[in-house]
Amino acid sequence: MTPKSVAVAGATGLVGSRMLQVLEELEFPVKSLKPLASERSRGKSITFRGESIPVEVLAEDSFKGVEIALFSAGGGTSKRFAPFAAKDGCVVVDNSSAWRMDPEVPLVVPEVNPGDIAKHKGIIANPNCSTIQMVVVLKPLHDAARIKRVVVSTYQAVSGAGIKALDDLFEQTRAVLDGREPECKVFPYPIAFNCLPQIPQSDAFTENGYTSEEMKMVNETKKIMGDDSIRVTATTVRVPVHTGHSESVNVETEKKLTAGEARELLAKAPGVVVEDDPANQVYPLAIRAAGKGETFVGRIREDISHPSALDMWIVSDNLLKGAALNAVQIAERL
Repeated sequence: MTPKSVAVAGATGLVGSRMLQVLEELEFPVKSLKPLASERSRGKSITFRGESIPVEVLAEDSFKGVEIALFSAGGGTSKRFAPFAAKDGCVVVDNSSAWRMDPEVPLVVPEVNPGDIAKHKGIIANPNCSTIQMVVVLKPLHDAARIKRVVVSTYQAVSGAGIKALDDLFEQTRAVLDGREPECKVFPYPIAFNCLPQIPQSDAFTENGYTSEEMKMVNETKKIMGDDSIRVTATTVRVPVHTGHSESVNVETEKKLTAGEARELLAKAPGVVVEDDPANQVYPLAIRAAGKGETFVGRIREDISHPSALDMWIVSDNLLKGAALNAVQIAERL
């Protein structure tokens, strides 16, 4: 690949720092790197390939001479600055929800719909973390048997809500173990030793009773899979896990797939690792998926309540495949 000039917007944040790490680990051909962040990060530096690089404050003219920009700076920031980057000839891969459902913007998971990358007009959207790991597993099943309906419940790690949320988890855990009342700074209720069926932590619920996170999974799945006929319903839950989202997924197919057939299809699927030997307590775990780029699937079994449905358990690192790695993989395709 020809070396590229790259910018990372939100370079000092949790996902932005992972993007820098992934660029380095995958030996992405970076000709020059421009780390960008808000005014709060003025004076900071990041280390990339052994070199200390000053962080620049994100501005409308930050992208002159930049070929690819990875954004992880929030939806409002992306809405404001991504068009300026595109206007300057830079291709933006955006990790926020700002552009995902824009009909002019491709929403891409490289293992699922890489061809959509070519349709970009300067901006490509990185999907929701929970959606990414699910569609990587759904794609081979859909190609083989056409999925009719998906029922998913998520068990989402605290790192998906950012550094302050992780601080909340640690501080609340210490408080509970010390016999003190936990203080809630990010979430509406304690996350330590608890589960919260509300993601995001504020302004979550829509008029239909679903949270905005749940509706992301519904709408994004259809767009990425390129099939509006797939029916999706979701319940998303925050759990006291540091990193690694887990999902219980029930998939109804038009053509019956046995559990063995599903395992065989998934074992050949790009980016998927089958861990499915429950007799020997082998199944995906968030603690093992953390730090790894693959999506893990197990507990694959035929739904005893339906003649043509499967149940499965899907786990992936939400900061890697669910965010930073997927964005860099899109950039590699570019």
